[in-house]
Formats: sequence, C-alpha cells, structure tokens
Amino acid sequence: MNKNKDVAAEEPSGALMADVARLAGVAISTVSRALANPGRVNEKTRAKINAAARQLGYTPNAMARGLRVGKSNTIMIILPGSPYYGASQIIPQVLQSINKSLIQRGYNLMIANLDREEASERHILDLAFSGTVRGAIIFSSKLPEIEGRSPAGAGLPIVSMLFDMSDAGLPSVVTNDREAIRDATMELIRSGHRRFLYIAGPEGNYHDVERYAGVLEALRTEGLSEEAVSRSGGDLEYQHGFEIGIRAADDFMKLAVRPTAVIATSDDMAISFMSIIQRAGLVIPEHVSVVSFDGSPVCEFCSPPLSTIKQPVEEMGRAAVELLLAAIGQTQDAATMRTVIRSQLILRESIAPARD
Repeated sequence: MNKNKDVAAEEPSGALMADVARLAGVAISTVSRALANPGRVNEKTRAKINAAARQLGYTPNAMARGLRVGKSNTIMIILPGSPYYGASQIIPQVLQSINKSLIQRGYNLMIANLDREEASERHILDLAFSGTVRGAIIFSSKLPEIEGRSPAGAGLPIVSMLFDMSDAGLPSVVTNDREAIRDATMELIRSGHRRFLYIAGPEGNYHDVERYAGVLEALRTEGLSEEAVSRSGGDLEYQHGFEIGIRAADDFMKLAVRPTAVIATSDDMAISFMSIIQRAGLVIPEHVSVVSFDGSPVCEFCSPPLSTIKQPVEEMGRAAVELLLAAIGQTQDAATMRTVIRSQLILRESIAPARD
C-alpha cells in the first residue's frame, strides 16, 4: 500500500482516481461523475466515493481538495436558461467579470442552468446540499425549490444578480433601471417628443416593471398622461429580443398616429426595430428617435449609431463576488443587502429633436 502511495504521488491524477474507484467499489467513470457532476450520482454512492477520497488523500484538483478539508472553493452560477442573449450579451459579460473576480480570490466557477424542469432543479439542489459548492450567484427571480428543499435551506450563501431579491433576504446587485429609463425619457421630452412607443420585455419581469415605471415617472414629471406612451411586446423573454423588435416595428407601422420616439428595453429589440422600419423607407432619427437599454458594443456601429443605457457589467460582477464572499465569511453588513450600480446614458445619432 505504501508503495502504491509513493507511485501515486508521482503519477497523473487518473491513477489516483482509479485508487478511489477501487476502494469505493465503483467504476472510475462513476468517481469522475461524482466529483464533476454529483447530481448524476445517487447519495449513497457519493458518500462512499467521498469517504474513499478522504481516506486516500485524493487531491487532483480544487474540487477534490474540498472533499478533504470539508470546504469547497467552487461557486455555482444559476442561470434561468442559455447565457446567449443576442447582440446584448449582458449575461456573458457579467459572467466574465464574476469569473475574473473569483479566480483572483482563489475560487472556481460552475454554471448550472435552471431550465424550468424538475431534473435541472434537482441537480442544482443536489449540488447545494452535497457541499460541492461553497456559494451561489443566481440570475433569476426565483430560487429552485422541490419538496420544500431550496438552496437557501441548505445554508448555502446566495447572491441575486440583476434581480432585486433583498426583500426575500438575498443580497442583491442591481442597476438603477427605473432611474436610468426615466432620465432617458426626460431627455427625449426635453427634445420635444410627446408620443412614445415602449418596446417591452416579458410582462411581470422585474426589469420590465422597473423600466416601464421609469417611463411613467418621466411623463408625470413633465405633465404628460400615460396615454402618451404605447406598448408593444410583453409576451416573449428577453432572449427573443430580435423577434420582439420585429413585431414592434409592425405595431409601429400600423399606428394611425405614430410616436416620434421609441424606448426599447434591450439593444436587440432596438436593433431589429430600426432595421425593419428603415427597410420600409423611414429614416432615423428624422422620422423617429430610438434609445435602448444594455450598452452593447455593437450599438456604436449600428446605422445610425444607437443611443443606449450602458449597464456597468464589470462593476456588477465584482460587487456580486464581494457580497457573496462576505456572506460566506459571515462578515456581511445588513446595510449592504441591496447594492445598486448606476448605468450610463450614452447619446448617439439615433436621437434628434422631434419634428412635430
């Protein structure tokens, strides 16, 4: 046995994994699954593998070291679906910032998709309750929960990203959606616009509720009625932003009295909207001004360059990591339950004074 240990110390991690498999009485592939994807291995088998790994001092990587010391250094990111968001790419940019911050602090990142299916929810819950992950950052307004189990119930530190869940006891990192859209709408009103089209995200979504409220606040401040704004969309998720913009262009063209300004709640919506109405012979911003939300780099290269509210993705990612690590270290101040990072309105050629 001593000889095997000496050899194992010099051999690649595959040999050590074979030792763990032999001691636990399972296949090497089962050990691999248990370490990389514990939700796919039943609890009894995982316990045998973890015990064998600890007995052998198996430490091929950071996750396995966590088995030995009893603490994982893996942070789970819970996404509501695919990280692909068209041109906007806000989610991937925030993930990049989070990953960079975690690496600097000695942590690893694991992505789990909450696909609204029980299997994916069970997998996330297994990760939370097995001790595989040290904490989680969730990009959804709802925690997975099955049969009364939730990640919070496992005592797992959790931070909400982009959604304000501070009322539910989760530290949250958000942007000033309402204020940012209100300021953009005020800019349009100051330029003489009095009729607006608001291109909406999914109805009831936190971002859409906040952003539309910002539009209404600006109208009330300037003495305009809510009838000054028409709505389009509301039935598709933000991932379908291009389709939402195409439909909004159709709605716009059908209006008897067309708005002179459009407020889109994502860059994707604005980009497809502008493309369709320009094909129909209208000119931006002569016939209609357009402003959007997200701040994608591509906005600068649209025709005309698109005015947009830029989300501070780098700051948001860093703030989420700081909140989570404070929660893990139990040093979090109650005053920091909600962190608001201000967005920036970038004015470009897609906005001009109203002509009527």
